Amino acid sequence: MSVLLHNLSREREMENVHLAVEEEDIYSGYNDYNPTFDSEELENDVGFQQAVRTSHGRRPPMTAKFPGTAIGARPLATAFGARIPLASSMGRPMTGAVQDGAARPMTAVRAAGYTSSLTRGSTFDPLGQSKGPAPPLEGKNEDTPEEKIKILEKKVNDLIEESCMAQSIGALQLALEKAKEAGRKERALVRQREQSGNAEHINLDLTYSVLLNLANQYANNEMYPEALNSYQVIVKNKMFSNAGRLKVNMANIYVKQKSYPKAIKFYRMALDQISNAHKELRIKIMQDIGVVFVRMGQYSDAITSFEHIMSESPNIKTGFNLILCYYAIGDRERMKKAFQKLISVPLGIDDEDKYIPSNDDNDSNMVIEAIKNDKLHQMERNLKVLAEKYIMTAAKLIAPAIETSFATGFDWCVDIVKSSQYIELANDLEINKAITYLRQKDFNQAVETLKTFEKKDSRVKSAAATNLSFLYFLEKDYDQADRYADLAMTADRYNPAALINKGNTVFVKQDYEKAAEFYKEALRNDSSCTEALYNLGLTYKKLNRLDEALDCFLKLHAILRNSAQVMYQLANLYELLEDPQQAIEWLIQVLSVTHTDPQALAKLGELYDSEGDKSQAFQYYYESFRYYPSNIDVIEWLGAYYIETQFCEKAIQFFERATLIQPTQVKWQLMVASCYRRSGNYQKALETYKDIHRKFPENVECLRFLVRLCTDMGLNEVQEYATKLKKVEKMKEIREQRVKSGRESNSRGRREGSAETDVKAVSQPESQQTSPLLDSGRDSAHSSSTKGERLSAKMRSLPGSNEPYEASSPKEIDASYVDPLGPQMERPKTGAKRRVEDDDFADEELGDDLLPE
Repeated sequence: MSVLLHNLSREREMENVHLAVEEEDIYSGYNDYNPTFDSEELENDVGFQQAVRTSHGRRPPMTAKFPGTAIGARPLATAFGARIPLASSMGRPMTGAVQDGAARPMTAVRAAGYTSSLTRGSTFDPLGQSKGPAPPLEGKNEDTPEEKIKILEKKVNDLIEESCMAQSIGALQLALEKAKEAGRKERALVRQREQSGNAEHINLDLTYSVLLNLANQYANNEMYPEALNSYQVIVKNKMFSNAGRLKVNMANIYVKQKSYPKAIKFYRMALDQISNAHKELRIKIMQDIGVVFVRMGQYSDAITSFEHIMSESPNIKTGFNLILCYYAIGDRERMKKAFQKLISVPLGIDDEDKYIPSNDDNDSNMVIEAIKNDKLHQMERNLKVLAEKYIMTAAKLIAPAIETSFATGFDWCVDIVKSSQYIELANDLEINKAITYLRQKDFNQAVETLKTFEKKDSRVKSAAATNLSFLYFLEKDYDQADRYADLAMTADRYNPAALINKGNTVFVKQDYEKAAEFYKEALRNDSSCTEALYNLGLTYKKLNRLDEALDCFLKLHAILRNSAQVMYQLANLYELLEDPQQAIEWLIQVLSVTHTDPQALAKLGELYDSEGDKSQAFQYYYESFRYYPSNIDVIEWLGAYYIETQFCEKAIQFFERATLIQPTQVKWQLMVASCYRRSGNYQKALETYKDIHRKFPENVECLRFLVRLCTDMGLNEVQEYATKLKKVEKMKEIREQRVKSGRESNSRGRREGSAETDVKAVSQPESQQTSPLLDSGRDSAHSSSTKGERLSAKMRSLPGSNEPYEASSPKEIDASYVDPLGPQMERPKTGAKRRVEDDDFADEELGDDLLPE
């Protein structure tokens, strides 16, 4: 209705407009403009200036006039009242009218919030804030099926994400539990959709994600049957696109289960379902097929796969595998061709010169500094190192096989490498050739090969000279070792191995201070050089600077946590520092690494024995004997322990073993006889003494015991043995007199330094002087026969012949050679030989990394 009234008012308004009739000019009107927009005359416009200075311009006009007429002001009327049309400056009627004093809003400014009611005193409120706050948003109703489905979907996605995160940090069991829970939630979601009638809107992507994650977690937890079942569910579902690729995962599981035929089958099924557009994926699958054929021993089929890859997309790993297959079937010519293909594989990495900064462009230098150690450059370096490793390994493998001799094969490989992008590896191959000579025990050829590097560049010369120095050091040619160590240092002063070899040559000359300086310099050049640190510790120990040696070995232990040698040295240092408890602790750590080391066990027994703990000492000595039953010191200690504890029968087996180890030492056989005598087995003791007498007829102690035994047992042989005893004692006295007279005649001409030797000669028992004629002078003290040297010390006191054996006290006999019950018995050494001698320059102690692996 309002629209009709508006149109009617417009028609009436147009009736009152009278337009002048002029002749039509088609070119008129182009230069006409509305004077309202004439901004140049605003300064002369009185009305505009007054409006700017006062609020006159904000006052709304109450009346309107027709321009150019004498009609006075009259009120405006609405569409229902009197109407006076308003003309624009161009004669166009206005679009609005007035009703009850309120102007009708103009359509052009309505959207900006303008309203003419402002003229009647209302406030400006374009945002409608005076109407009060907006009503609150309507809350979601979570009870609706749609909302429940959305919430459940979110829970499933969250569980999948949590499962993947747990797997990434190694919590495999937690990842599997989360995957199973996600599967249960997803099945509940599907049932809820079916119940709500939205079965056609099932989220297949979510179902696929749940099943795939569950299968992966089963595989990660080595639950292979469950993983295969989960993969099978995905593969058999036709609604999942590209699910056939998962057969690769199934094939990988079959490989882990060593079901190689099934793995080949599934790899090929996956290969059939992957288009040629995915070339890289197809190449990887074919490489897996080739590796499985190698494991099956089907080298011909593996060669087919590898050759196809090398023709389509060659790579270092496949080229190396191809060489291995040719080596397995013994094809020399194809080995050569495969090696040539291997060294021609493009790596696709930039040259190292790219990362060398220039001196002119600072901006470029900043960029190079930023990228020279970034992850991309690290990846390039790792790829190059891997390629060099494969090439070196392949060359060392095929060199002895491709030619009649390994030297000729190495020469062929060196020539091929020199003509390739890996020219730096040629010298390394030459050094490996020398190492091969070493393994074949051909030291001369090894030395000759290494000497050819003396005219090469400094790096190669230093490496070759270092190896030569090490070889001569092992051969105990210390002058040559020192010469080549100097040559290696001259070629490369920062070569730690050369400095270590130089320090070793100085060490053997007992110039420990100078050796320590070389080891310190090696450590300054390479702080992680464990050989230098170990040798420095040994040097400080030689200099009796035990605290500094202890610091060295403690630092070394922080680097080599499981080194038995380092821990043994720490135990030895604490023993020297008179801290046996710490020494015991470190030796226990040694045994935690090498459980069956007999020397460490014997050393522990020695320490416990020195502490007075006989039971612990016996335990460790006995364990040492179990693992190494030929250690005389351990055998002697165990035998003496059983005698002291009154178990002579058990001591017999140890002394009998000592007799087997040292059959020319009479003291072990005398100890066996003594044990029989102490245990009351006189008949067996008599037989043993007779056997000893047959082997050592001039042994005084054996004859004395035979005389006593025969007397007590009432045997007829007593007179025979008594006669022999007198003869032997008489000869003994004669020898002592001759030795004494000869020594006195030459004592005046002897140097003062030989006095000690004379004393030693005098102290020799007569039982060791078997020759009736001895040369005078210093050598006469050492001219006793071999048989005499094997005899034991003489008996200082014996019970009377009428004294029973049972009454023999432990103080009767000086049994340092026979009876462990004597008071002056030479006790068993309280410790076996150390596992690592202080000055034992074995390969593993000094310069053990000088030879390349």
